[in-house]
Amino acid sequence: MVTEIVTLVKYLFLGLLQGITEPIPISSSGHLVLAQHFLGIYTEKLTFELLVNAGSLIAVLIIYREDIVRLTKNGLSYLVTRDEEAKTDFRFILYLVVATIPAGVVGVLFEEKISNVFKSGVKGIAITLLITGIALFVIRNLRGKKQDKDLRLRDAIIVGLAQMVALVPGISRSGATIVAAIGLGMKPETALRFSFLLYIPVSVGGTLLSVKDIANDPDLSTLFIPYLVAFLVSIIASYFALKWFMGIMQRGNLIYFSLYCFIVGIAILIFA
Repeated sequence: MVTEIVTLVKYLFLGLLQGITEPIPISSSGHLVLAQHFLGIYTEKLTFELLVNAGSLIAVLIIYREDIVRLTKNGLSYLVTRDEEAKTDFRFILYLVVATIPAGVVGVLFEEKISNVFKSGVKGIAITLLITGIALFVIRNLRGKKQDKDLRLRDAIIVGLAQMVALVPGISRSGATIVAAIGLGMKPETALRFSFLLYIPVSVGGTLLSVKDIANDPDLSTLFIPYLVAFLVSIIASYFALKWFMGIMQRGNLIYFSLYCFIVGIAILIFA
């Protein structure tokens, strides 16, 4: 009984950690590695990571549901009627598709190898957190003017390459894509929306490709309740973390995340 409670609390904590850190630019993958190292909290199966990421995906879908419906409606409308008012949304969808390609291709071919290299020790996580901190510090005061209608193919390619780089544990996906988007002159709200709508196809693709692995997990029956708790907690935590981060972006306070990455990265290098 005690062991079961400890296991449940462990997965609850990891689900909460994933949910809080996924939307904000401090790297959820890096923090899960750190939790395993410093707290001795381990999850041996890929199933857990897939489930909590799916939880974060659901939170993103809920928050951006109106944008998704509008883009889908106007994208289809433009294909049928060539309505100029729907053209901006159609092009936005095309740019999301283009930006998805780099991370999608590299993720399918090399993600496991990349993760294994950087998960071999926390020093690598410290370095990538410091890189994330530097990038956030550089763009901390930028307030671009580009809106959806101003985006170009070049913008999509560069943001897509940034998302590809974020396959490295410790490099925040949201941080990398938002830094790239703001660096290209996007307004904070445009950068944020593009970043999280871009998260959807990669996350959906990864989940669908891994359904078989989840179904064949030999521990699924014994860990069903802990997995379910972590999944539900990740949805709730991701929802509120993203809502909070949206407010941070509006106020232009990215410097706080930069400082956090510096502090954690330096502390790891000193004490790990």
